[in-house]
Parts: sequence; C-alpha cells; structure tokens
Amino acid sequence: MDKIRYFISQSWLLIVASFCFGLLLAVTDAALSPRIEQNRIDKLNRLVKTLIPEAEHFKPLDEQIEIRTFRGEKEQVTVYKAVGTSGERVGWSFNAAGTGFQDTIELVVAVDSDFQKLKGFRCLSSNETPGFGDQIKSADFRAQFEGAPASELSLVTTGDREKVDSEIVAITGATISSEAVVDIINTYVTQVKEKMHKKGLVSDGK
Repeated sequence: MDKIRYFISQSWLLIVASFCFGLLLAVTDAALSPRIEQNRIDKLNRLVKTLIPEAEHFKPLDEQIEIRTFRGEKEQVTVYKAVGTSGERVGWSFNAAGTGFQDTIELVVAVDSDFQKLKGFRCLSSNETPGFGDQIKSADFRAQFEGAPASELSLVTTGDREKVDSEIVAITGATISSEAVVDIINTYVTQVKEKMHKKGLVSDGK
C-alpha cells in the first residue's frame, strides 16, 4: 500500500499532464478536421479540373464501385461524372491509391467520356524520395499516360517516352515508384471500367 501511495504522490502531475495533453489533442483535431478535409476537397477539385478542363462540374455516381486492392481487400470507389457546359458527359474521375517506395501514393485519375483513354493523373498525396521517386509528379512522366488506353499498362525501362501507348517508360533511378503508379492505375482503371460496363454506364469499346 505504501508503494502505491508513493507512486501516486510522485506521478500525479505526470498523469494529469498526460490527460490534459490528450484532451487538448482531441479538441484540436476536432476543430481542425473539417478545415483539413475541405482543403483536401479543394485540392482534389483543382487537380481534376486540370485533367478535364472542359468540365463545368463533377457529379458522383449514385452508387460506389467496389474493387479489390493489391492486398485483396474490398474498397468502395466514388466515381465522378465530369459534365460539360451543355450537360454532356466529358469524362470520368476517381481517386486511386497504393503503396509506393516510401509510403502510400494517392492519385486522382481521369478518363475520357467513353472510358477508352486516360486523360492522365495527378498526385493528391505522395512522399516519394525527393529527386527520384517524386518525379512521378513531373510533367514528362505524367504525359506518358495522357491519351494512353484505359486498359492494362506495362512498365518498361527503355523506350520512347513521347510515344503514347500502353508502355510506360520508368523514371531512371525510381523504378519502384514508377511501377507503383502503373500498378495503381491498372488496378483501379481495369476494375472500375469493368464494373461500369456491367452497370451499362459505358460501352466495352468493342
């Protein structure tokens, strides 16, 4: 009993401080979370607008599309229809994520109105190695995806970067990051396209 009393007498300040610190963190998180989420939404909208500049607004589908991630886990994907000034469909967009060299890479992916060609991607979140892996954000690397088929892409170490086809030339010194982007896009694009075709939202392109 004496040991317990001694422990309490010596540690009460630490216990109280820990409780107050935890409470402060919880209050701060609750206060900032809406602002952080709104900033994220604003960034997402800006990125999608650069991919589909002719879009007037973006409308989410009534139902999410279920896919399986690299690990075989089910994930619900919100797909947005890009709508032009006259109400016509001008494309589709959705978020896609996977594991990179350093951490999770989260992309915004856009495709054309018939889901036949990629309009490209932008990085919503990435912590890849500066000077190497972070070159997935570079215009040269991203340009290879613009106009590429919305189907299975393959990564190659050598080739013509300016040729738009299903072969994506890896970034020198950042093969893992390059492969991660290709794998992420393949995983999401192929499954989302298949599910949307089954729902009658797009044709199969045949």
